[in-house]
Amino acid sequence: MSQPSGLLHRVTSASSAKVADVRVWVQPHVIRIDESVVGRWYSRMLELEIVDRSVALAAKLFVSFFPFVLGLSSLLPASMSRSIRISLVNRFGLSGDAEKIVAQAFASAGQTRAATGVLGVLLLFFYATSFTTALQRIFLLSWRRPPGGGVRNQGRGLSWLGGTVALFGLNAFLARLLLGTPGAFARILVGLVTTTALWWWTAHTMLRSEVRWRPLLPGAILTSVAMTAYFQASRLWMPQTVRSNSAQFGFFGVALSLVSWFLGMSFAIIAVSALNPVLLEGDGALARWLRGRDGQVLAAGAAAPLAGPTRRLQLIDSLGLRGR
Repeated sequence: MSQPSGLLHRVTSASSAKVADVRVWVQPHVIRIDESVVGRWYSRMLELEIVDRSVALAAKLFVSFFPFVLGLSSLLPASMSRSIRISLVNRFGLSGDAEKIVAQAFASAGQTRAATGVLGVLLLFFYATSFTTALQRIFLLSWRRPPGGGVRNQGRGLSWLGGTVALFGLNAFLARLLLGTPGAFARILVGLVTTTALWWWTAHTMLRSEVRWRPLLPGAILTSVAMTAYFQASRLWMPQTVRSNSAQFGFFGVALSLVSWFLGMSFAIIAVSALNPVLLEGDGALARWLRGRDGQVLAAGAAAPLAGPTRRLQLIDSLGLRGR
């Protein structure tokens, strides 16, 4: 009995020694990855609880922002309401029955106004600020800014909603003006510029002007590129998804498709929001340029950033199931 026991002990000892050797070899590589841009970006996404907040933001988009657009269309002239509808249809890549459902929703906007009155429709503006509040929370957490803002945040949210609707109208106008293949490329180019401007202003507004303009530029550009790519790609899969879900579940299937579309968009927004502050860290040329000559990221008088997590984050943290 002593020989097998001794053999087992030697095998176990040899295996433990090999595992220890592997850990010693792997540890420097793990540290190098953690300290890289990709590693720090991944950690920041976990810190933001990206899966949980993507679902929450998508739900806010569907139950708050979408009704806001419908309510607003009931107050606008028919031509402007039609422009917003065209922009939404193009963004979602809708066609067939799904496009008819959206058209019917906008066609009933006048009935909505007649049934609820102007006051009821205006209340949608304040209801829609629940989405802008969630969006602002993401930016504040990404940059580790302290909470606060009070009533002024509602004003920021309303101004953002107005700017977004104006962008919808501009894109719809360009869609009717720029036709053919050259027009399609021109629309994409103009869309990239206008969307970059919108997200640059969005970040500055949601961060309560506490972060300077230059450090926010990469996030605006990357969000614009990500959104444009996502919108163009959704033209390939979204129509089929809507048709399939609509045939199986009816109107609920269309709603399910829209929520799924919003989920992908929300994930992209949060991922880029997490990447932006990471790009300012380190001594690279880009980080130094973004920080400027004085090396300051925050505006004068802004409070110091909050401390980061005190422990190593894991994938489960992205679901919002753990505290820090």
